[in-house]
Amino acid sequence: MPHFPKDSGFESKNTQSHAITVKNRRKRYLDLHPEYYSADLELADPLLYDRLIRRFQTPQEREAAGKAMGFSGILQTDIMRSEARINAIAHPEPHAIMSYSRGPDGEILAEDRDDIPPNKEEGERLWQWEMGLRFIQGNDPDFDYTTVDENDEYDDHSDKVDQYFEDEEPEWVVSDTPGGDTRPNLQGETGIQDF
Repeated sequence: MPHFPKDSGFESKNTQSHAITVKNRRKRYLDLHPEYYSADLELADPLLYDRLIRRFQTPQEREAAGKAMGFSGILQTDIMRSEARINAIAHPEPHAIMSYSRGPDGEILAEDRDDIPPNKEEGERLWQWEMGLRFIQGNDPDFDYTTVDENDEYDDHSDKVDQYFEDEEPEWVVSDTPGGDTRPNLQGETGIQDF
C-alpha cells in the first residue's frame, strides 16, 4: 500500500470514510436490534428515563419492571438516580435535553414545562432518539462496539444493489414476437445529437 504524507488529505478522507462506515453500521445495528432500548438502558441516564418513560408508566408497569430487575436492580437504579439528580444540580449541562433546578421543598424539578413530553409515545420517541444518538456516537460504555464496527454484515447492502445495476449492460428488445428480429431498427429520433 502506498504511503501518503499526512498533509495530502488522503489519510483524512480515509479516516472520515471509515467513521461514516462505523456510524452507518451502528445505525443498522439499532434498526435490526430494537431490544437495545430495553428497560436495562435506564441506567444510562436515570433522570432522562424518569422524564421520558417512567412518568407515563402505570403502577402495574412499574411493578413488572421492578420484578424483572430484582431487588438489587431496583436498589442500583435508585442509587444511580439519586446520584444523577445531585450531579445535575451541581453541574448543569447547557446542551442537555432537560435541565434541572431545586424546587421550594428541595425536590429536583425540570426548569421548563416544555421539557416534559405531552404523552407516552412522544416520550418513547425522544428516549429512543437520545439513546440512539449516544449509541451511534459511541457513548455506551457497557457495549462492545467492536462487534458492530468491525462487522461488515451491518453494511447497508443497497450500495451493492446499486453497483449491480450499474454494472448491468442494457438489452434492447425491438420485437415482441419470440424468435423475432432483435436487431435495432431505429427510426426517427435516436437520442444522438448531430449538430
